[in-house]
Amino acid sequence: MKYIEEFQDPQLARRLLDEIHATVTRPWALMEVCGGQTHSIIRHGIDQLLPEQLELIHGPGCPVCVTPLEMIDKALEIAARPGVIFCSFGDMLRVPGTGRDLFQVRAAGGDVRVVYSPLDALRVAQDNPGSEVVFFGIGFETTAPPNAMTVHQASRLGIRNFSLLVSHVRVPPAIEAIMRSPDCRVDAFLAAGHVCSVMGVGEYPALADTFRVPIVVTGFEPLDILEGVRRAVRQLENGEHRVENGYARAVRDEGNAAAKEMIADIFEVTDRAWRGIGVIPGSGWRLAPRYREFDAEDRFDVGDITTSEPAECRSGEVLQGLLKPHQCEAFGTTCTPRNPLGATMVSSEGACAAYYLYRRLGGTRATATSPTVEATPVG
Repeated sequence: MKYIEEFQDPQLARRLLDEIHATVTRPWALMEVCGGQTHSIIRHGIDQLLPEQLELIHGPGCPVCVTPLEMIDKALEIAARPGVIFCSFGDMLRVPGTGRDLFQVRAAGGDVRVVYSPLDALRVAQDNPGSEVVFFGIGFETTAPPNAMTVHQASRLGIRNFSLLVSHVRVPPAIEAIMRSPDCRVDAFLAAGHVCSVMGVGEYPALADTFRVPIVVTGFEPLDILEGVRRAVRQLENGEHRVENGYARAVRDEGNAAAKEMIADIFEVTDRAWRGIGVIPGSGWRLAPRYREFDAEDRFDVGDITTSEPAECRSGEVLQGLLKPHQCEAFGTTCTPRNPLGATMVSSEGACAAYYLYRRLGGTRATATSPTVEATPVG
């Protein structure tokens, strides 16, 4: 398959690893921002094949995981109401709120449906004019354009029984918050290629200059990640801090103009709470005033719902890169995919889910000499 198999070549991976090993002279900590990259790293054992001086820190790049508990509880409250059809992507249904999840709401009689696109939810609204249809619009910059397009279509077509529960977050402010944290030990970032394919790289040079950190845009296959690591390490060893595009086959520096225009029309920047982290100024989007009639928070009057995180879940530390999943006392014992304490254990991009799925249960390093690009999950 073009652009997949080519970037899983073990011989090319070995060459990149050899160059990385030859370049590193001191300890460095690199953070991958995207949860998809985290899963690729753990699945293929990339972190265990790097020099011991290199540590890959898993950042807050899982959109489901960073959706705050209070937003989950708002979704649960709306979904449980009579006359509501609540639509969501499947990985949100197992995310625990306060005492229940969307699966349990559905089991209790709520009309909760899994869709594969926000436009599917809009069609549900067209087909059910007597019901209020709500789509749970979460995610980073990658999911913002289709969600914005759906609101645009609802407005254009006059579909008034549709609304969007918005919990969109933005990557650059999160990087800034991480770097300003007194506990930060990140020396460089691997930026998410799909985010940059939408927004471009325009917001990253200021971050690289301000915090003197290399930022390398990377993809998701083993060779993409190793190339991103190679470029970041080369900059660190040379005392440089630039933005590099290591994913040029998918990312243009200016991003996608049409997608950015749609986002700018439908949304406005706002402060957002991140689960386990707190409020990051300017780190999210909400519907612009002219589209506020499609805002589910306003329509169902759930804006005042507030909650507190369970003390036993340390997913916030995992999302900040302060803790590896297997270092949490609850990991694999009281917290499992069947009985999760937090979203990082059930999301398809969660770091805890990756560690559990690929049986990364301890801190020992692999003794393999080449990437396991055909690795299969155990159990």
